[in-house]
Amino acid sequence: MNFPNDLMYTKSHEWIKMQEDGTALVGLSDYAQDALGDLVFVNLPEAGDEVSAGEPFADVESVKAVSDVYSPLTGVVDAINDNLLDTPEAINEAPYDAWFIKVSDITDKEELMDAGAYEAFLKTIEE
Repeated sequence: MNFPNDLMYTKSHEWIKMQEDGTALVGLSDYAQDALGDLVFVNLPEAGDEVSAGEPFADVESVKAVSDVYSPLTGVVDAINDNLLDTPEAINEAPYDAWFIKVSDITDKEELMDAGAYEAFLKTIEE
């Protein structure tokens, strides 16, 4: 599994990449896409929608099940990754390139972990 050091992670397996302009990209971790299996559908919010830390903002459908994707941030959806609507398998192929939403006007964050803390967390749930 791959966990880039320039990202932050949540216990619900989303990653966050803070941008220089104060916005953040949000996606699913390598662990999450692997656990879900082959993704066949993604349901995303619309630009302008508000998201709340700890609340679902999207869902993904795999051959196994439908799963919610939780926002690690409170803010406004600045943009969505339209490519995922047509090619949800991109999440399986390159989870850290396949961002879901770009969030602006960030007012709150969930407890975020760096790559080392996230890997340590994963070991506790795999035991």
